[in-house]
Amino acid sequence: MNDSQNSVAARRVRTRFAPSPTGFIHLGNIRSALYPWAFARATGGDFILRIEDTDVERSTQAAVDVILESLEWLGMQPDEGPFYQMQRMDRYREVLEQLKAGGHVYPCYMSMQELDALREQQMANKEKPRYNGLWRPESGKQLPPIPEGVQPVLRFRNPQGGVVAWDDKVKGRIEIRNDELDDLVIARPDGTPTYNFCVVVDDIDMAITHVIRGDDHVNNTPRQINIFLALGAQPPVYAHLPTVLNEQGEKMSKRHGAKPVTQYRDEGYLPDAMINYLARLGWSHGDDEIFSRQQFIEWFNLDHLGRSAAQFDEAKLRWVNSQHLKAMEDGALAQLVAPQLAKRGFAACDATQLRAVCALFKDRCDTTVALADWAERLLGESVPEAAQERAEHVTAAVVPALDTLAKALAECPWERPAIAAAIKKTLAEHGLKMPQLAMPVRVLVAGTAHTPSVDALLELMGREKVLARLGKR
Repeated sequence: MNDSQNSVAARRVRTRFAPSPTGFIHLGNIRSALYPWAFARATGGDFILRIEDTDVERSTQAAVDVILESLEWLGMQPDEGPFYQMQRMDRYREVLEQLKAGGHVYPCYMSMQELDALREQQMANKEKPRYNGLWRPESGKQLPPIPEGVQPVLRFRNPQGGVVAWDDKVKGRIEIRNDELDDLVIARPDGTPTYNFCVVVDDIDMAITHVIRGDDHVNNTPRQINIFLALGAQPPVYAHLPTVLNEQGEKMSKRHGAKPVTQYRDEGYLPDAMINYLARLGWSHGDDEIFSRQQFIEWFNLDHLGRSAAQFDEAKLRWVNSQHLKAMEDGALAQLVAPQLAKRGFAACDATQLRAVCALFKDRCDTTVALADWAERLLGESVPEAAQERAEHVTAAVVPALDTLAKALAECPWERPAIAAAIKKTLAEHGLKMPQLAMPVRVLVAGTAHTPSVDALLELMGREKVLARLGKR
């Protein structure tokens, strides 16, 4: 560890998530938020949310809302923020003046047409396209005449010679020769500062110690480090995370079909299951597959971040969600299922019955939506249509046994052992095997031949509803 890293390590950890609200946040984005959040929580530090909204044409309030809703749902609320870059323009201009005073920036009057022509010529010569320093002032250099009526951009005077180096917590040591970097535009002709400059000012002002972000930013890092140094500030520790790929092996993006994070909430996934699944997309703790939020925070550090791109797998996500459903306390699960029912206009149902539905069905469901489907099926006013299963199982041959069972159920105590005894007695009386009676009973009372134990199902539904449904043949 070098002196710079030792100095950072001695400070309180402060991480940030800095999305651009130009599209709805998806799981690849939120994975980039998860690790800085977890690192802050694991070290007793601070997690800051910054909205990088300088792309005014593409930024939308709707996208900001999805960011805030997603973090709220996942329980990843920031300690500070959200801060909006568009509200910090005066601060950026103040720092620009500081750089001007220090001789770190200069006006460049090269037009876009001239720049495009330069790049075309460089590419034709098989050279790396880059700004050629035409307007960079140097001792003894004659600058071109300033064209009339042209507003210049401001370029950062990148150091010449030497290297920019950092020890990336994911990628290891990275060194870039300064001569590979051209002089970056840090303010547009109208004075609006550009991305790489704003990021540095924000990270300095917010005392960010660790920048944990996607590896699409690696090329920005040496430029940003040089701006930090020009401002006399210490760069943070960097960790550049590999890309998250979609199921087709492409970079996850809205263009490639990625869903907004809030859609997973609406589809009945659990926040802790999402945290669990996303954590494993680029980090590991031995062979542990299923773990709680608290375990993740206790285990998390930057030393076990993976170097390879991770691939999203919705089937695996559903499995992880099912494991968390099974482990969840029935009452807490019922509180998540109730809003799913309310969205369908389902009248408020008995809390005890809803808990019982969760207890009986959570082992065979992978989302709260699937649990709500069962609750609606069992606790609603009508049985879902199941014409094919009725035709297959509710035959004339079994009707006498159904009548006998209905009579026995009308008279027995309404508890599972007594219901089981009534079913057993009916089977013996009519010479039937369990499936021959249980299947038609399930179809009549639940609209499907496939449910958990029939006596548990009937007990849950209540005598009145069971008898009413058995009578509708």
